[in-house]
Amino acid sequence: MSQKVALVTGGSRGIGAACALALGRAGYKVAVHYRSGEEGAKAIVAELPAGQAKAYRFDLSDPAASQELIKAVKEDLGSLDVLVNNAGVAIDQVLAFAKPEDFDTLIATNLRPVFLLSKYAAKVMIRQRSGRIINLSSVVGHTGNAGQSMYAATKAAITGFTQSIAQELAAAGILCNCVAPGFIATDMTKDLKDEVKQAILTKVPLKRLGTPEDIAHAVEFLASDKAAYITGTTLHVNGGMYTT
Repeated sequence: MSQKVALVTGGSRGIGAACALALGRAGYKVAVHYRSGEEGAKAIVAELPAGQAKAYRFDLSDPAASQELIKAVKEDLGSLDVLVNNAGVAIDQVLAFAKPEDFDTLIATNLRPVFLLSKYAAKVMIRQRSGRIINLSSVVGHTGNAGQSMYAATKAAITGFTQSIAQELAAAGILCNCVAPGFIATDMTKDLKDEVKQAILTKVPLKRLGTPEDIAHAVEFLASDKAAYITGTTLHVNGGMYTT
């Protein structure tokens, strides 16, 4: 059997980097997508065995980039078996002062690429009669959070999108799931004030922030044969702050 191929968007740092490394160590060829973190993406490629990973620079806010990225990965690595839609940004603001242009940015970065990449990846996977689409949502897409209405809206939309395509693509052997991180120690959270972090931890029964590796383990599981009967679901990885 040929080596399976996984594409991880936003793979140069944080959760994306951890996912890329976990999948690479599990034996996948890994396409490491990045927009601006060239150094981080190349470091991931260098950490894996020679020829097992390749970095791809695309700005996914450009609608044409999603199709181009899927095409490049398929041509370079031979197939596409796992798509991990991780790339995203957070723009926080209370509703009264929220800017429509910021909401547009969040949709263009967090949501539209998930739709487009899944669309073009599905075409490859349907021909193969197999595949996995794993979308990163967020705990705040389920609980909401003051000051994050715009961000939460994009993440909640990802959940509904994933549940829908799971029903459409199951007959082709394609499994579609979400991983919903809680508060994770990444660049998005490192600049939070100590009092904010402490307030967050009061809501987390495990009394710690998660790590990127905590999320990567969940992604690796959903990509594996051990998750062969799981589709249309959300795996919550949040230290117990939200359960369903």
